[in-house]
Amino acid sequence: MISTLKESTAIILPENGLEEKLKQAEQENRKLIIKLGFDPTAPDLHLGHAVVLKKLRQFQELGHQIVIVVGSFTARIGDPTGKNKARKPLSVEDVSHNAQTYINQLSKIIDVEKTKIVFNSDWLDALNFSEVIQLMSKVTVAQLMHRNDFNKRFTENTPIAMHELVYPILQGFDSVQIESDIEMGGTDQLFNCTMGRQLQEVHLMSAQVVMCMPLLKGLDGKEKMSKSLNNIIGLTDEPNEMFGKTMSIPDSLINEFIDLASDFSVEEKIDLKLKLENGENPMNIKKLIAKNIITQYHDRAATELAEEFFSSQFQSKNAEEKVYEPVSLASLRHRKKLITLVELCSQLKSDLSKSAVRRMIQSGGIQVNHIKITDPDEEIELLSQTKVKIGRTDFFELV
Repeated sequence: MISTLKESTAIILPENGLEEKLKQAEQENRKLIIKLGFDPTAPDLHLGHAVVLKKLRQFQELGHQIVIVVGSFTARIGDPTGKNKARKPLSVEDVSHNAQTYINQLSKIIDVEKTKIVFNSDWLDALNFSEVIQLMSKVTVAQLMHRNDFNKRFTENTPIAMHELVYPILQGFDSVQIESDIEMGGTDQLFNCTMGRQLQEVHLMSAQVVMCMPLLKGLDGKEKMSKSLNNIIGLTDEPNEMFGKTMSIPDSLINEFIDLASDFSVEEKIDLKLKLENGENPMNIKKLIAKNIITQYHDRAATELAEEFFSSQFQSKNAEEKVYEPVSLASLRHRKKLITLVELCSQLKSDLSKSAVRRMIQSGGIQVNHIKITDPDEEIELLSQTKVKIGRTDFFELV
């Protein structure tokens, strides 16, 4: 049981805290309260969120009480975590809409009927100003400045608003209110979660254990999966879209997706990694991952149909008996809908210099959607299913 709960976990604080909490719950014949807080800043959950949610499900299957704290108050402040400037606060209407969407999607992973869902506005709105000051007095400025993003912004003379400093204190106070035993989160939430430990100790409570899960990288293979970066695989994505996006991940992400996005057994994960290490075609491994992911969030029938669709769309042989390699739109270093042909081809073929690409275009060696284009500066609209042929051997399709 312990080994299962610890599997893929990046941080457990204190180191032996999980064992002690489980022993304590057994002695007291009670369920542990497992906390996960989220600010409903965007209405869609994705595979990055699922990493933590699947760990919650393990606790739930062992009979413990999952408590989802919806940041209905804190979302109106804006979480500064990982940001180099203050995050735009949300309106009450935005928070309400996004929260309901989140809750509906939780059922794809955890049993919502057995989950307690609370809103931190219930207690934070009730605090008077004197009580807020008393709460803030429990934390020093030096402690807050240990947080990496605050420290970095202070060093770089980037403004830090007072409400941002209050945010982690309020999030920590949530742990006091629900009397959590364990708080879950991503590694980027470590500071906020440890604040919960500190405030519980100040309130003479048993401090919660902090369990942080790794951050799953997005389709670009660089940044964490994030709606704002447009590099996600959403839990509500259609099967065909899930399959295509998974097939577009860089090969460098395969092991990470095996560990964090799939639900293969430990033995199956080891076997897949060994096959990849021993020269198995990465595309074959990606197919297995894609099918596994779709089965988790849809069903086996949808998985088979998605694989057939992918094969017909991306692996049907064209006139030159070539296969189009899927490339995620999110992986392109471009934020606009239009991109020059020379820039697009330079990103698709990073081993070629821009001048070489320009010459290839001018000599008629590039086709977009089977049409030869000879103007390197012609603007191409970044749309899904756009096919690009570069030279005689390279075929790409944007997904």
